[in-house]
Amino acid sequence: MKTKEDACSFGLSFENTYMDTPFRKADWQLVRIRDSKKAFLCIYERNGFINLNVKVSPEWRDFWRSTYASVLPGYHQNKEHWNTIILDGTVKEEDIKRMIAESYDLVTDSPTKRIYEAVKRIPKGYVATYARVAEMAGNKKMSRAVGNALHKNPDPDNIPCFRVVNSKGELAPEFAFGGMGEQRKLLEAEGIEVKDNKVDLSKYGI
Repeated sequence: MKTKEDACSFGLSFENTYMDTPFRKADWQLVRIRDSKKAFLCIYERNGFINLNVKVSPEWRDFWRSTYASVLPGYHQNKEHWNTIILDGTVKEEDIKRMIAESYDLVTDSPTKRIYEAVKRIPKGYVATYARVAEMAGNKKMSRAVGNALHKNPDPDNIPCFRVVNSKGELAPEFAFGGMGEQRKLLEAEGIEVKDNKVDLSKYGI
């Protein structure tokens, strides 16, 4: 990856993205997320090379800077959260793509997305409480947000919200899963015993 075209093409290969040129200097191009309009990739020329600014998590920021002399603190951006990649041929193609992908993941992150990912990690044959899902999603205080997110579950086949119960192990109201006793049926199909509309958290909880 050496040219603006290469970088733009790869940035736009991610879902729900678009190119923007918001500055007077046309040499700065931003790849943004369509819904939030947040940029995850900035492309521009400086000192004879194409540069890329990417968002970076604290645990990887210094690793990339120490691995490559051509990965520097973000130029014209918050240096704690952004790195600059100079496309001078010294940074491996696979690592450039990885850093761009990491930037995309960071910018598209949201509490709802983290909740769905947490629910996906509940093993088959087990349940988790709303509070446990909130903790798995990184914030113990957003139990109510868990309920809201699961109520709007966009992909029930892959986000098994039927494995989520309340703090007492009680199942959700019957309407939540499309019919009377549906959550119970789904849980029992996985070998989970349901008694009096409750699951034994000491046995099945994670």
